[in-house]
Amino acid sequence: MRKIPLEIIMPTESDYRVACSKTVFCLSEGDILIINPGVVHSMEAPPIGERLIFQADVTLLYGMRELETTLSFIAPALHITGEESPFAHERIRQLLLSIKEEYFAEASLSEASIYSKLIEIFVLIGRNNSPNAHCFYHKNSKQREYTERFLFICNYINEHCGEDLTLDEISDLSGFSKYHFSRLFKQFTNVSFYRYLNNKRIAYAENLLMNDELTITEIALQCGFSSLSSFIRMFKIVKNCTPTEFKMMYTT
Repeated sequence: MRKIPLEIIMPTESDYRVACSKTVFCLSEGDILIINPGVVHSMEAPPIGERLIFQADVTLLYGMRELETTLSFIAPALHITGEESPFAHERIRQLLLSIKEEYFAEASLSEASIYSKLIEIFVLIGRNNSPNAHCFYHKNSKQREYTERFLFICNYINEHCGEDLTLDEISDLSGFSKYHFSRLFKQFTNVSFYRYLNNKRIAYAENLLMNDELTITEIALQCGFSSLSSFIRMFKIVKNCTPTEFKMMYTT
């Protein structure tokens, strides 16, 4: 089954424009754009310019729960600049250049070295660029407890997104009232519970669409949608294309 890669773009000379779904990112030299797997995008390049483009299969990272949650925050893409995140930006820039050197050096264990640097990049993102991270990552014991609880909830949704999950069920699991949970969940993830759940279901569907043995209807039901029409409607909202169009883009 073909894997859909994550893509990182960093202009090293001149400015670039990248359209991801319905969002346009204007990248200056040195800016870093991390695009989630499966996000349909296009790049407008200047007449003269250079950029670094790195594509990676991040399936390995989905086995690490906190990193999977961090990847969920990148929707559809994350734009990192030196002005907004000076420390994280500079370190990620260095890591990307190091990945480039490692790739062309063709030394032993180069793949392991590259993935170790990729993991460090997402640790930096999780600690410095996740939405509203400052509200949860705090020395206060209660804030640490909230962080651990919502990481658990996000991981639970990631693992069970194909099931019939409801706000009532997940808020009960969290130990908060439905209304308190909804407010805190959006504060932690920057999206509502149902938006997060649907994003995970669509991400799950993207990988299943690479399997020629499954029909679109089978994929819809396996991903937790009650009908084919609701799956197609949500897929178009999230990906700006139909499941069939997405499948054709990545399998032809």
